[in-house]
Amino acid sequence: MKCHRLNELIELLQPEWQKEPELNLMQMIGKLAAEAGYQGKLEELSDDVLIYHLKMRNMGDDEMIPGLAKDYEPDFKTAILRARGIID
Repeated sequence: MKCHRLNELIELLQPEWQKEPELNLMQMIGKLAAEAGYQGKLEELSDDVLIYHLKMRNMGDDEMIPGLAKDYEPDFKTAILRARGIID
């Protein structure tokens, strides 16, 4: 795991873990994995699953996924013109 990913994971995990301080680290990770729908072994859980789940955990159902929001185009015609390079 690269250093920036570790820092991002810790930054996302800290406020969530503070809400349930009675849990130890492995219990907290197990809880997050279960919430995310992960069913494999915890030692095979990727940091991507944790980071993505922590980012999405407190978002509403109608909110856009963070990675997709930057590319969202509400107007289909504009999206086609932008994809073809006609407009910026």
